[in-house]
Amino acid sequence: MTDPVQQIESDDARAKRNVFVLVAAQAFLGSQMPMIFVVGGLAGQSLAANICFATMPITMIVIGSMLAATPVSAIMQRYGRRVGFIIGATGGALGGAVGAYGLYVASFPIFLLGSLLTGIYMSAQGFYRFAASDTASETFRPKAISYVMAGGLISAILGPQLVKFTADAYVIPFLGTYIAVIALNVIGSLLFVFIDIPKPPVPQHDAPKGRSRLELLKTPRIAVAVICAMVSYALMNLVMTSTPLAVVGCGFDKSVAADVVTGHVLAMFAPSFFTGHLIARFGVERIMGIGIAILAAAGMVALMGVALPNFFFALILLGLGWNFGFIGATTMLAGAHAPHERGRMQGLNDLLVFGGVTVASLASGGLMNCSGGNAVEGWAAVNYAMVPFLILAGGSLIWLTLHERRAALA
Repeated sequence: MTDPVQQIESDDARAKRNVFVLVAAQAFLGSQMPMIFVVGGLAGQSLAANICFATMPITMIVIGSMLAATPVSAIMQRYGRRVGFIIGATGGALGGAVGAYGLYVASFPIFLLGSLLTGIYMSAQGFYRFAASDTASETFRPKAISYVMAGGLISAILGPQLVKFTADAYVIPFLGTYIAVIALNVIGSLLFVFIDIPKPPVPQHDAPKGRSRLELLKTPRIAVAVICAMVSYALMNLVMTSTPLAVVGCGFDKSVAADVVTGHVLAMFAPSFFTGHLIARFGVERIMGIGIAILAAAGMVALMGVALPNFFFALILLGLGWNFGFIGATTMLAGAHAPHERGRMQGLNDLLVFGGVTVASLASGGLMNCSGGNAVEGWAAVNYAMVPFLILAGGSLIWLTLHERRAALA
């Protein structure tokens, strides 16, 4: 008979190997996302007939991710994580190629199509964090998720630096950046040869079917996890998408905008080395609450002025708040559903999360460029828009805490 302790150690040995592969994928393949977020709005501003649609390329990426979430999750449930991740990298390469062609022929619609295809990669990348927990014990799970998210620390450095080297490599601005995106996806997809996550077993006829999507969403911990994930990711996207436009609009160079985004993405992922430990020690609800509070602080700093330190400090706080809120929500969700509900719930979660991010990224350009007379007023409008959603997330956490206390007393 297998010793339970030995079984946990065996599972975690496999989990650690998978975490290593996923960290590498997050670092290398993931660097395309800060690259595209730095240049997407600026390229869109140069191609769009109406500057109110400057951030539409970012919106199309998120729409693509939202649309791909459910089918990518279903493919992973049926054929395994490796197949889903390779499909994601293929989508990223196609998106880079179509985006590069759109820039070459100066076609905004073609450029938007490339952004939509890039969303397939963004969707698959979102499942790295769930894949980290597939073979992990309950004790190692929050740490595994955190370590994989920490791989973004390298992408935070690599991506914006690649933008500096490639943005003006050709006569057509940003063309070199999109060519680099193609190379990243082609080379990075080879990493998934080394991943070792078993395919989910084919369910037997009499196997439990699990809860319906509606039943899952009615579960208090699942509902709050989804709300907090949506708010954390949507508000991060809302502000980050407008940041290059605001920085350049306030008189700074686009290389400075890349540096601000670098600081932001570093803050998104650097805390991941200890976020899992904090969750294990203090509880997931408390860490999520701290994350929401830090997001609010980011908005307040941004509203204090448009000097360069304000941009840096606000975006660093924005990244830190996202890290605590999003990793906390992922951990809460991962422990709130059964293994046979994984494909259904994780796909639904990312559909809802990226649905919220779609609205945020679409609103970002309109708020930034069309809600005031100048960049300063537009930037203020972006940050004021955070308030109702922060109230929603904070209120849901308070409700969950009170609900569980009442249930414990009963």
